[in-house]
Amino acid sequence: MALFSGLRVLDLSPTRVGAQISQLLGDFGADVIWVEPPGGAELRSRAAFPFWARGKRSIVLDPESSADRAVLLGLAARADVVIDTHRPGGLEAIGLGYPALSAVNPRVILASVTAFGRQGPMVGAPAYEHLVMAKLGVFRAFRRMSNYPHPPFVAAPFASFPAAQVALHGILTALIERQTSGAGQWVETNLAQAFTTLDTWAWFEHLIAARWPEAFHTTDAFDAEGRPASPLSFMLMVALTRDGSWLQFAAVAPRLFAAKMKALGLDWMFSAEEWKGLPALADADQRMALWTRMLEAAHDKTLAEWQAIFDADPDVFAEQFRTGAALLRHPQLVHDGAVVELRDAERGPVRQPGALVRASVTPAELGAGAPTLDEHRHAVLAEAAEPPGPIAPPGKAPRRLPLEGITILELATLFAAPHGTTMLTDLGARVIKVEPLAGDMIRTIIAFPESGGAKVMQGKDSICVDLSTPDGLALVQEIARGVDVVVQGFRAGAITRLHLDYDTIRVGNPDVVYVNAPGYGVDGPYGGRPAYAPSIGAATGLALTNAGQTVPEGADLTIAQIRDGARRLSAAAAMSNAQADGFAALGVATAILTGLAARALGAGGQELFTSMVTTGVHAMSAQAVIYPGAPEEPSTDPELRGFGPLYREYDAADGYVFLAAPSDRDWVALAAALKPHLDLASDSRFGDAAARARHGTALTATLAALFATRPAPEWEEELLGAGVGCVAVNTDSIESLLFDDRFGRASGYVVDVVHPTFDEHPRLAPYLRFSRSLTQARPGVLAGQSTDAILSELGRSAEQIADLRERRIVG
Repeated sequence: MALFSGLRVLDLSPTRVGAQISQLLGDFGADVIWVEPPGGAELRSRAAFPFWARGKRSIVLDPESSADRAVLLGLAARADVVIDTHRPGGLEAIGLGYPALSAVNPRVILASVTAFGRQGPMVGAPAYEHLVMAKLGVFRAFRRMSNYPHPPFVAAPFASFPAAQVALHGILTALIERQTSGAGQWVETNLAQAFTTLDTWAWFEHLIAARWPEAFHTTDAFDAEGRPASPLSFMLMVALTRDGSWLQFAAVAPRLFAAKMKALGLDWMFSAEEWKGLPALADADQRMALWTRMLEAAHDKTLAEWQAIFDADPDVFAEQFRTGAALLRHPQLVHDGAVVELRDAERGPVRQPGALVRASVTPAELGAGAPTLDEHRHAVLAEAAEPPGPIAPPGKAPRRLPLEGITILELATLFAAPHGTTMLTDLGARVIKVEPLAGDMIRTIIAFPESGGAKVMQGKDSICVDLSTPDGLALVQEIARGVDVVVQGFRAGAITRLHLDYDTIRVGNPDVVYVNAPGYGVDGPYGGRPAYAPSIGAATGLALTNAGQTVPEGADLTIAQIRDGARRLSAAAAMSNAQADGFAALGVATAILTGLAARALGAGGQELFTSMVTTGVHAMSAQAVIYPGAPEEPSTDPELRGFGPLYREYDAADGYVFLAAPSDRDWVALAAALKPHLDLASDSRFGDAAARARHGTALTATLAALFATRPAPEWEEELLGAGVGCVAVNTDSIESLLFDDRFGRASGYVVDVVHPTFDEHPRLAPYLRFSRSLTQARPGVLAGQSTDAILSELGRSAEQIADLRERRIVG
């Protein structure tokens, strides 16, 4: 069955955020009407446009026109979902805010995405994602990928893709809830909060360093002299092959690191007294010596020779750093059928990512390419003119947690899949996390107890079980028979060997929504490979997109150049604030909710699939969709400041500003706002967009000289007040800004909880707000904290539980 057949979506967004919200709905059969502004959306100039717009219908309407507003209201009266990315108050100003929409259609779900939300000091800022990232401090977080003194521009879509996915979570949840309440509602998120979904443990590192400064302090992966400062630098080593290809190794587990050292020919070091304790070495010079030996050993082999080692030993693995068309040639994506070719009316065949989620009963239906501008005008206008069918007004809709009553069994480790379920606890889902007796290794990945795993444990029930024992396995199988969702994130074959695969579980639970969420796949060429954020970031183009042209690649690099490139690529691929793990977690939550929505709509249970590499290529689709004649995607300038003079970081008299004024409308506002300082409007070199492009160097120099005359906060206050996208770049940590009550609490990003280890502490608030449904924010839990309670629910007596503990079946 087509999952969303009959669902009508009205997409009022001209941006990538809106396009990727409506894309999944359209891929699964919804009728998506995309409303474009006069002249067409800017997205049409992007290489990935045929991917973002596939299968949709296009109509050009001008909200400034009363006649067109009437058409929009007529369409909204028939819509199930309306997507909005206006600034706060923008939709209300044209008579299409939620009160107006719900008056004509009480079942409608309005999903809104703004820059910083509807409260706090940045409420009026335009929703340019790099402006949001500059203000939050994301540029500063990636400072190690640059050798320049200014915070480097970060090109990856660390705000737009998360915002699209979080909004999609809200829509799918509201659709599930509507099946019982009959009522629609308003769902909101914003780029700033959506970005924070990507954080793994930076929040808790900041918390404990501030609270217990004598017990714990954070360090960078490399010290001020460029020497490795953490064992992770060796486990997640970036290296260059003899023939000049960069590789990202993935070996966090002890057995994987041992296998890598053997492949490097350095396993003798484990028994050498002088290297005792490696990779955790106290002496900085010794760490530097170890790193150099490892880099030289990796450089002794060609890419083909390394590939032969990877094929021979599944515990040794490194990803190639890919970009452009190479992203969609990844062997696992091809094997999984996650790459499709669709014929586009204007561009011919376009190779592009397939659906984000693969579903066994309600598969995606991909066939139509992107619409031409205004292609469906006559048909859409005719539909808008028809009187809407009768809509029974809902009764008094309940005000409760929208996923209340849903139970999820989590069989996964570390971050990606576990955080996917964590986000759903905020919406009311109960998550039962199965951990080994020693607990998930993420709990000890950072030296301070619990800090590494605190975020992914929020709101869950934890049970520790030894799955290697028949009794332990039987307990988890019993739990699986009574849940709504099972999520597994193990390497290929592991879940089948445990007899916890879909075919086994559905025998006792035919309505189960079963989500496979591995790093690569449940089978295939990379299915058994270890997957970590840096390796997925390398594979999906995240690192090279961020580093731009600043990291050379070739066979003739010196060891000093290799060390410099390795340091910067490791920072460009993944920081604890933002990385491919975070992208993947969002995809996992989307897959779970897609399955639950399908079940709510009558499809029953089914098996679904998404992966870290699948989600990563959707996030990096702007770089992945390449075809003959495709427009060139904007790339970061050599100084890592931005995409051009009007979307760029500038030095101020004190600090830095980020200017986001790329459109013609932005230019008019900028020229007017700067008139007291500089007459841009009368300068013939900058008279129109084409002239500004031709004289980009001159425009950059002109603006640079002006911004250098005043401190950054003064420029922010003046230009934001004039409606121009300009902010002072945060040169402190992201967490410092969010912990500041004047920003974090004032914006609604922070709430307080009580944790077994950290006592009362602030945590990131739920990423969604509903006009009617509730959300909740709960603390993390300790390993096995709910073991007894869960066993009691299964009918085990106190004596039986004690026996299981004594035999170390549970802990």
